[in-house]
Parts: sequence; C-alpha cells; structure tokens
Amino acid sequence: MAFPGDFVWGAASSAFQIEGAGNVDGRKDSIWDVLCREDGGTYQKQHAEVATDHYHRFAEDVGIMREMGLRAYRFSFSWPRVLSDGTGAANEAGVAFYDRLIDALLDAGIEPFPTLYHWDLPYALQLRGGWMNRDIVEWFGAYTAVLADRFGDRVKRWMTLNEPQIFIGGGPDSHWSVASFRPMIHERLLANHHAMLSHSKADDVLRERCAITPEVGMAIVGVNWYSSSDDAESIDAARGRTLGVPKRDFWNNALYMEPVHRGEIHPEAIAHFGDELPKTIEADMAAMHRPMDFVGLNIYHGVPGRLDGNGEWKDDAEAVGRPRTALDWTITPDSMEWCPRFIGERYGIPMYITENGLSNIDWVGTDGRVRDTQRIDYTRRYLRALERGIEGGNDVRGYMHWSILDNFEWACGFRERFGLVHVDYETLKRTPKDSAWWYADVIASNGERMDYNETAITERANGFAGMNAGMNVAGGVS
Repeated sequence: MAFPGDFVWGAASSAFQIEGAGNVDGRKDSIWDVLCREDGGTYQKQHAEVATDHYHRFAEDVGIMREMGLRAYRFSFSWPRVLSDGTGAANEAGVAFYDRLIDALLDAGIEPFPTLYHWDLPYALQLRGGWMNRDIVEWFGAYTAVLADRFGDRVKRWMTLNEPQIFIGGGPDSHWSVASFRPMIHERLLANHHAMLSHSKADDVLRERCAITPEVGMAIVGVNWYSSSDDAESIDAARGRTLGVPKRDFWNNALYMEPVHRGEIHPEAIAHFGDELPKTIEADMAAMHRPMDFVGLNIYHGVPGRLDGNGEWKDDAEAVGRPRTALDWTITPDSMEWCPRFIGERYGIPMYITENGLSNIDWVGTDGRVRDTQRIDYTRRYLRALERGIEGGNDVRGYMHWSILDNFEWACGFRERFGLVHVDYETLKRTPKDSAWWYADVIASNGERMDYNETAITERANGFAGMNAGMNVAGGVS
C-alpha cells in the first residue's frame, strides 16, 4: 500500500475564517476586519465577526473531528487575539482559548498542527507599515515567542506563514493590504523580503524556546505546471516552470523557497526584477537562510501543457465544458502527483499536503443529509494521484483536507462552501456532509477504501445523528 502506516490524515482551517468572536476577550481588529467594513471589500459586505463561532463551539467541532477519526488538525493562531495590538503583553484571554483548543485536540487523539500567520495581520501593525516595515521581523519574532513559550510543550510541527504568493502577491483585493492603492512591484518585493526574514526569525525562536524539539516549515501554494504528454522534454519544461520564476509576478514557488531553504536568489528572479529587489537582499541572505524540516503544499489545481514544435511551452487550451469547481477552479488531479515530485526533487525535504479541496454547491436535504458526492469524487481523484506519487517516491507524509467547516471565504464571504461539515450560518448548526463520513472511512482504512459506499456513509451518518440526539452545543456536540 502506498500510504505508510504513520501517514497523517487531517483537515484544515484558519482563525479568521471560523473563530468569530471578533471583539471578544481582548481581540482587536485585523486587516480583514477593516476590509470587511469597506464598500466592495467582500461579497455583500459580509464579515466574520461571528463566522462559524468556533471560538465558543470548538468543543463541538473537536468532537466531530474525533468522530471522523482525524489524526491531525491544521489551524492558525489569530495574531490580534494573542497580542491585541500586535506587540506588547500577551492577551491572556486569547491565549487561554488556544490552551483549551490544543488540550481538547490532544485529549481527542488529534495532533495540533498550527500556522502562525494566515493573513490576519493586526490592523495596528498595518498602520505602522505592515509587511513593508522591516520592524515586522522583530514583531513576528516576539509574537512567535509567546506561542512557543505557551504551547511548545504540546506542539511539535509548526508552520510559520501561509501562502505568501497570495498575501504578498495579491494586492489590496487579496489578503495582505487594506490600502486603497495597489502596491508597486518593488513594494511587494520588499514586503516579501520582510516576510521571509520573519519566517527565519520565527524558526530561530521556535528552536530556541519550544520544550519539545520542533519541526518547522511553511505552507506555500503549490504553484505547478505538468506535462500532458509523456515527452521527456515537456516534463523537464514543466519542472523548470514549477521550480523557477517563469513570469514577472509572484505566482511561483522560487521567490519563497529558494532564499529560505537554499540561501539563494533564483536567477530568473534576478532577471525579472533586477534593481527592484530590496537593496539589502544579499546582505540578509544568511539571516534568511533557514532550511525547513518540511514544506506544506496547498494544491488545488495545476496547469497542464507541453512544448510546441518550436520548443516553447504552451499551456493546454481548456476543453469546452471541462469540469470546474463552484469557485471556477479547474479540476486537475495530476497536479497532486507532479507538484510534490518536482518540489521534492529540488529541495529534498518531507512534504505535507496542507490544503486540498473544492467549493461545492451544498445544502442540507429534506432527509437531513448533505449528499456532496462531487466532493467525494474530487477528493478521491486527487488522493489517487497523491498515492501514485508516493508509490513513485514522493516523500509526502500527510494530507489535510480544506476545510473542516464551511467558513468565511475571504472576499467571497459565505458564498463558497469548502467544508466537510455544513454550517447553517443563521443557526450555526453543524451537519457533517457525506464527504465527512466517506473521508472517515478513508482514514480508518489508511487510504485502502476510497470508493463511494452509500451503505457505510449512511450508517455513520445515522449513528452520529443518533448519538447526538437530544444533546446540546454546551455538551460538545450538535
């Protein structure tokens, strides 16, 4: 069997998307709280002040995770909940929430797998320049120290940043800035420089202060191209695009992986950006260079293509009617085999799939079930590709489905549903979807049972409903 016995099966979330409690227990605004109040900031000006209310309902959510058999849960700490203004003394009420969450996970046999930064920068720090202020390196280090001191006795695997390609490269209509201007290329390069220095600073702090010897990594978008033919030259061209900087933009892996993991600037980055790169980049390379213990890859789709008759790479034209998710993302399972292969060849470190999933059109049926067979089919296709890659030598050690709950999907508000568990946003009732119980059987069989089994899903769904009949949220279940 391809999946090793210690393969980590889990699910993922982020603080801003699920916690709610936006003005509770000392938490102050993040950049996203502010953006949600701006006209045009989010779909229908929706906000996450309540979200799924995970802050108050985490015991119920951990109970569902336990019933699913999750072995790990990837979540993020909210920086403005831990440090209300981003710096200074810890907000004890906020820290206590994560104490309760981590203890509940461990009691349920689920490994906490936290991310330090998943886009919710304290707004107080944005007003001081945010990622474009070099002081953020020290701010991030101090924030990390609080978490290492409080949770380093119970958490082993840590991720510093989530998807710098997006929170740096996306601009004000994405995830890192609430400014009304679009940052220039050199400003984004400076922000990225500080983000990579912050990763390395956090790496140092975690290794110095955690009671348990930590494993430290970073979660990136697994930006990838792969060959749609067996032609060796096309495969090599796809490898070069996946590992290089093919365009003058931020949608690549090398801008983030090369300096941190190899202590180098990719030659294509120099060719594209030249004098716009931060002036101190060479001098800072030693401080930035902290080889990771693992890398998290968030893989939703890739770009198939091949070399044309002139030796130039050409993306495949999309076939009319090609399957797409509700968020209009193409469905390309082969990316789950090829992206880890190329990344593993280049960096030689273990990998975790830290996000994979789809937005689907889900609702609770008249029978009380959410029959999301498309999510099951999608996930099975990607897991089969992941399995092929592991059989071929890819050192992938875990898979985290995005996401555990339907949640606030950033600028899309509550329009998109990614969850294994349906959330009614008016009542906050949780209903595990059929995909949750299908995934539970995948986990229980360590990937041996992936076919759709209506009888097994129905039995699990009915058993969960019966177990929870008459119990309330305060008891830890729905």
